[in-house]
Amino acid sequence: MVKKKHAKTSPLVLTKKNYLLFGIGILLIVVGYISMSKGPANSFWSLTLAPIILCIAYLILIPISIFWREKNTQN
Repeated sequence: MVKKKHAKTSPLVLTKKNYLLFGIGILLIVVGYISMSKGPANSFWSLTLAPIILCIAYLILIPISIFWREKNTQN
């Protein structure tokens, strides 16, 4: 019977920076939906600014907060 050596890796380690980026993403999502509901339906806030804020939060900040890892300088 041959034993295999397992590399020591942690499955998913989220650091303080990950949680901070995730919190900023959630905050931007809330701000985006609030700005979408303000004013008339065809205003600059609800037609232009809110979708841009929501896209930044959903497509950039939330994925970065999940996949961000610090580079390990130790050998």
